[in-house]
Amino acid sequence: MEKVRNILGLIGGLLLILSGFAHSLAGWQQLKADLAKAQIPPDLTFGLKAGWHFGGVSMLVLGIITVGLFLKRLRGTDASTFPAIVIAVAYLCFGAWALLSSSFNPFYLAFIVPGILLVMAGWTRSSSS
Repeated sequence: MEKVRNILGLIGGLLLILSGFAHSLAGWQQLKADLAKAQIPPDLTFGLKAGWHFGGVSMLVLGIITVGLFLKRLRGTDASTFPAIVIAVAYLCFGAWALLSSSFNPFYLAFIVPGILLVMAGWTRSSSS
């Protein structure tokens, strides 16, 4: 069962990495086009761009941390799953808020699914070690 949990953690981490790339590359292009259509001033557009790309980089970094953690566990190291639980809670809380605030736009399941995977992977007796 422990191996399955670690594999779920790897899958969750890989989803975070992929979503970080998608967020910054594809997501920004769509948002940039929408901002241009709305004639948003360049300084505001840049502020949104900076925050948007920081979000993508953050997702990438959280994914790398998660993958590293679960790779260690698969190799037999007794690494704490606490970081994965913190990331999972953040993703679940944000995803739930966004899902409710957007009148249940299914896009926000992209935050809930990795969050659930990481809770399943990280919620062990050793998660506080």
